[in-house]
Amino acid sequence: MAAVDIDVPVETEPKIGNQEDLERLAEGFKEQGNGFYSKKDYSAAFNYYTKAIDACPRNASYYGNRAATLMMLSRFREALEDSQQAVRLDDCFMKGHLREGKCHLSLGNAMAATRCFKKVLELEPGNREADQENKNAATLLEYERMADFGFEKRDFRKVVYCMDRALALASACHRFKILKAECLALLGRYPEAQSVASDILRMDSTNADALYVRGLCLYYEDCIDKAVQFFIQALRMAPDHEKARLACRNAKALKAKKEEGNQVFKNNSYEAAYQLYTEALMIDPNNIKTNAKLYCNRATAGAKLKKFNQAVEDCSSAIKLDDSYIKAYLRRAQCYMDTEQYEEAVRDYEKVYQTEKTSDHKHLLKNAQKELKKSKRKDYYKVLGVAKNATEDEIKKAYRKRALMHHPDRHSAATPEVQKEEEKKFKEVGEAFTVLSDPKKKIRYDNGNDLQDDGCFDGGDFDANNIFRAFFGGHGGGFSFDSSPDSGPGNYFFQFG
Repeated sequence: MAAVDIDVPVETEPKIGNQEDLERLAEGFKEQGNGFYSKKDYSAAFNYYTKAIDACPRNASYYGNRAATLMMLSRFREALEDSQQAVRLDDCFMKGHLREGKCHLSLGNAMAATRCFKKVLELEPGNREADQENKNAATLLEYERMADFGFEKRDFRKVVYCMDRALALASACHRFKILKAECLALLGRYPEAQSVASDILRMDSTNADALYVRGLCLYYEDCIDKAVQFFIQALRMAPDHEKARLACRNAKALKAKKEEGNQVFKNNSYEAAYQLYTEALMIDPNNIKTNAKLYCNRATAGAKLKKFNQAVEDCSSAIKLDDSYIKAYLRRAQCYMDTEQYEEAVRDYEKVYQTEKTSDHKHLLKNAQKELKKSKRKDYYKVLGVAKNATEDEIKKAYRKRALMHHPDRHSAATPEVQKEEEKKFKEVGEAFTVLSDPKKKIRYDNGNDLQDDGCFDGGDFDANNIFRAFFGGHGGGFSFDSSPDSGPGNYFFQFG
């Protein structure tokens, strides 16, 4: 049986017979590309310019047109390649040199951009666009110089300022973006720094600098384990990345020292913990959040060692680094309470309660306010010279001693000023004994209640002599001191009526 040929229509590119036909076809593609370019349909324009290049790959203008399209699509590296190819094909192609310069400028290479713009001015003296772009390149170089100086002096705000202005001229420069992000991280503006680094990583997931900055943000936010992962990844991409290497080493050392301090603290080795936290604080002064925690931890160890003043200083250092650090305020407030600095304690507890209105914080504030109120009254324990947990017998013995010491009759030969002062002290001793010897009054006094408001003590009707006579058993005031020249200052005898 004879074979049957079946014709199947197949779509094929039109066959071009000679170079002239290729050039005509390429010109057609170029005109179509121009049409789409004028309509701002840059993707379609790119496709037709590519077809024109495929048809006539030795035509400089086609590469120049495609470079212009790629620039509009912000694909500056590809546009740079097309511009460079255009001027390789035609060194007198002015637009090609101009576009190459603009690409270099957008990518942050001001020196290369300057060479291109000077070439344009050689080809076309007085070209205003090239002259302006040349000035922009000089401005960019100056911002780079200022930024380098600022970074060296650790003036990170100045670097961010310079990079913002540099990026207005070189919007596609990853190097400027990375430097800005790093400085934002060093300034504690972590969300902004992360955003810049993440944008770069979306375009280039292997960018070691962006990985480093991303890790730096995590490191400074005290997410040390995650930070180490990014530093290690950056080092995989760029084994010679010195900043990532140093940051990784610091992160690991900081974590290890802090954890060691926490462990010995749990084992009640407070001196060792204090020393370890001190060593950890020396690792990286730039790590604000971790150092704030370390200061607070050291304050806790210091408080355990009764180093209250140092503990207060450490808490203040923690708050200076992180003014939202509630634990530092609480620790400092407790140290103030322990050292009877109640006004300062109230101030810190008020700050805490304004931030976190919990019942526990409210209770701490009220207790500090009560102690502050108590501290402003006469301290009857100090008047008698006894501890706040003194027994009834200790209070009586203390009253006997102080009352005899300050009794007016004992100072009858003294100057009027001394007599007045001793009489005042005698009365205070009587007041103190009246309150502290009465269980109900003592409880109210210890609780911070105002005894006069409660009707438990009326200072106006108080008579210290009556308390004295009642204590010593006298009925008619028959008590006198022997103030003869032969008697000692503490001699006295009783006369009962």
